[in-house]
Amino acid sequence: MKALIEYVAKALVDDPEKVQVAEVEQDSTAVFELRVAKDDLGKVIGKNGRTAKALRTVLQAAAAKMHKRAALEILD
Repeated sequence: MKALIEYVAKALVDDPEKVQVAEVEQDSTAVFELRVAKDDLGKVIGKNGRTAKALRTVLQAAAAKMHKRAALEILD
Protein backbone atom coordinates (compact mmCIF):
# COMPACT_ATOMS: atom_id res chain seq x y z
CA MET A 1 0.00 0.00 0.00
CA LYS A 2 2.92 2.30 0.73
CA ALA A 3 4.24 1.77 -2.80
CA LEU A 4 0.79 2.52 -4.24
CA ILE A 5 0.58 5.89 -2.48
CA GLU A 6 4.14 6.74 -3.46
CA TYR A 7 3.52 5.83 -7.11
CA VAL A 8 0.36 7.93 -7.41
CA ALA A 9 1.85 10.89 -5.54
CA LYS A 10 4.98 10.91 -7.71
CA ALA A 11 2.79 10.98 -10.82
CA LEU A 12 0.92 14.04 -9.52
CA VAL A 13 3.78 16.31 -8.41
CA ASP A 14 6.46 18.31 -10.23
CA ASP A 15 9.25 17.24 -7.86
CA PRO A 16 8.86 13.45 -7.38
CA GLU A 17 12.18 13.14 -5.53
CA LYS A 18 10.72 14.91 -2.50
CA VAL A 19 7.79 12.51 -2.11
CA GLN A 20 8.07 10.59 1.17
CA VAL A 21 5.63 8.07 2.58
CA ALA A 22 5.93 6.78 6.13
CA GLU A 23 3.77 4.07 7.68
CA VAL A 24 2.73 4.42 11.32
CA GLU A 25 0.70 1.78 13.13
CA GLN A 26 -2.06 3.18 15.35
CA ASP A 27 -4.32 0.67 17.11
CA SER A 28 -5.51 -1.64 14.32
CA THR A 29 -5.11 0.94 11.55
CA ALA A 30 -2.10 1.63 9.35
CA VAL A 31 -1.67 5.38 8.96
CA PHE A 32 0.33 6.52 5.95
CA GLU A 33 1.93 9.96 6.23
CA LEU A 34 2.55 11.61 2.87
CA ARG A 35 5.06 14.44 2.56
CA VAL A 36 5.68 16.40 -0.65
CA ALA A 37 7.49 19.60 -1.59
CA LYS A 38 5.73 22.75 -0.41
CA ASP A 39 5.02 23.83 -4.00
CA ASP A 40 3.37 20.48 -4.77
CA LEU A 41 1.07 20.38 -1.75
CA GLY A 42 -1.83 21.92 -3.69
CA LYS A 43 -1.51 19.33 -6.44
CA VAL A 44 -1.81 16.46 -3.98
CA ILE A 45 -4.77 18.05 -2.16
CA GLY A 46 -6.58 19.32 -5.27
CA LYS A 47 -9.53 21.67 -5.55
CA ASN A 48 -11.77 21.33 -2.51
CA GLY A 49 -9.69 18.29 -1.47
CA ARG A 50 -10.91 16.14 -4.36
CA THR A 51 -7.52 14.64 -5.19
CA ALA A 52 -6.81 13.87 -1.53
CA LYS A 53 -10.23 12.25 -1.20
CA ALA A 54 -9.57 10.13 -4.29
CA LEU A 55 -6.20 9.04 -2.88
CA ARG A 56 -7.86 8.04 0.38
CA THR A 57 -10.56 6.10 -1.49
CA VAL A 58 -7.97 4.13 -3.48
CA LEU A 59 -6.02 3.42 -0.29
CA GLN A 60 -9.12 2.21 1.55
CA ALA A 61 -10.07 -0.05 -1.37
CA ALA A 62 -6.60 -1.60 -1.41
CA ALA A 63 -6.68 -2.05 2.36
CA ALA A 64 -10.13 -3.65 2.28
CA LYS A 65 -8.91 -6.16 -0.28
CA MET A 66 -6.18 -7.16 2.19
CA HIS A 67 -8.68 -7.21 5.13
CA LYS A 68 -6.94 -4.29 6.85
CA ARG A 69 -7.73 -0.69 7.77
CA ALA A 70 -5.71 2.24 6.46
CA ALA A 71 -5.76 6.04 6.57
CA LEU A 72 -3.84 8.75 4.74
CA GLU A 73 -2.51 11.95 6.28
CA ILE A 74 -1.00 14.63 4.06
CA LEU A 75 1.64 16.55 6.02
CA ASP A 76 3.25 19.85 5.09
